[in-house]
Amino acid sequence: MEFKNLIIWHEAVELKEIVYSLTHKFLSFEKFGLGSQLRRASLSVPSNIAEGSATGDTKEHIQFLYQARGSLAEVITQVELPKKFAYIDASETVKIDGLCVELSKMINSTIASLMSKLVRS
Repeated sequence: MEFKNLIIWHEAVELKEIVYSLTHKFLSFEKFGLGSQLRRASLSVPSNIAEGSATGDTKEHIQFLYQARGSLAEVITQVELPKKFAYIDASETVKIDGLCVELSKMINSTIASLMSKLVRS
């Protein structure tokens, strides 16, 4: 599986692991609501990166990266609520925020690279 060699995939897996760890600190009623949704969104990022990479088709790969980017936007949005309501300390999300910025840049540059490849072919 070549996607396991991708830095972008490893970064996305790290984000998922941090989110999973963080959501265990949520209040019990939020673990099954917001926590569950946040875990699913964070899992979707590396899953879509992997699936897109495995398709072997550039257009499909780009589409899966768009889905990964959308899931990343969900994570960014959903991390704000527990900070706002003090379910977690804002300092606990510094790593998540940084990873989200980096992943967004990586996803966007990968999409641009693949689009360029499409134009050339």
